[in-house]
Amino acid sequence: MKRVAIIGAGAAGCFCAVQLRRMAPEVAITLFEAGPKPMAKLSITGGGRCNLTNSFQGIRSLGEAYPRGERVLQRALKAFSEEDTVRWFEAEGIPLVLQPDHCWFPRSQNALDIVRCLDRGMRGAELRLRTPVRRIGMADQGGYLVSGEPFDYVVVTTGGAGKGLPFLEGLGLEMIPPVPSLFTFTVPDPSLRSLMGLVTEASVGLAGTSFKADGPLLITDWGLSGPATLKLSAHAARYLAECQYKGTVVINWLNANENAVREQLRELAAENPQKLLSSVHPVQQRLWEHLLERAGLRKDMRWAELGSKGLNRLTATLTADSYPLSGKSKFREEFVTAGGVALSNVNLSTLESKRHPGLYFAGEVLDIDAITGGFNLQAAWSTGYVCAQNIVKSL
Repeated sequence: MKRVAIIGAGAAGCFCAVQLRRMAPEVAITLFEAGPKPMAKLSITGGGRCNLTNSFQGIRSLGEAYPRGERVLQRALKAFSEEDTVRWFEAEGIPLVLQPDHCWFPRSQNALDIVRCLDRGMRGAELRLRTPVRRIGMADQGGYLVSGEPFDYVVVTTGGAGKGLPFLEGLGLEMIPPVPSLFTFTVPDPSLRSLMGLVTEASVGLAGTSFKADGPLLITDWGLSGPATLKLSAHAARYLAECQYKGTVVINWLNANENAVREQLRELAAENPQKLLSSVHPVQQRLWEHLLERAGLRKDMRWAELGSKGLNRLTATLTADSYPLSGKSKFREEFVTAGGVALSNVNLSTLESKRHPGLYFAGEVLDIDAITGGFNLQAAWSTGYVCAQNIVKSL
């Protein structure tokens, strides 16, 4: 009987185990999990509701959703797509709903339904909790030794490599140093923080770079959060780590170019010449008053008094409002890392090690990560499926 060790009982590892149980029930599967329970992170993802995939509507290229790992996901999604994910879970008795933001959730809005579904599918596999793997070595007769125990195949699915992967030392694998991804920005400007709780559609970027992201922007009591900030943090993860999370955040409050904004302001001035600047606003009232102050304009000024200089200052403030960035903050309990096992180590189609046949990698342990919105879990499902499929092919 062939034996498969899966190291890490998270989303990718457990989904791989479920697929192996379905595709090759004769294979003996052992999951090693360092923590006290499987799928701990999965149970809290999406605020406990489990955003398990995305429709990918509006995503023009995979690189928009996956700052790292686009080439792998191009192949993995052909093997197990987002549509396959929806069909698979619904076939398992988990009705799903698609939100207006293109995110798929269980209709129950309960992540534990997904956890229980995978737990049922893994029945027959051995789950060893509180059992961290100390080392993976080569067995004399072929295969691998996992903490001294022989296995024919090994699938590494330990998630983000924030604490490193010491058990892989000695295998000669290239590793990408891990850095945080998906985090919020600490902005020490008290006037911005005074707008805490305000949400608006905007574009955010980093001064002196091409990094930019748009979407809902949330102002918090520590700085900036929301999908736009998280998307920017994912794409600029390595750059920000190198800068020690210091720099300048540039906000385009209307997510439009200067000419378009200037023309919009001209129209407002022409239509409302005798009205006060504070009474006619293209953004929310609280934000507008903050921006007038940033532009050095009196709230009791009339639109007819704005003049070309005032128009230019207001345009610049609306399209390139700059604030100092002084650090990062963790995004809820969801922690994603960029880095891990370099993709140069694996066959991009099978996720098998090029140097060590029978050794596979799935999920975030690879140098794969995504923006928020269900894309990271889709990567876990797809890569876990690919590993199971190719192990079965090699039996």
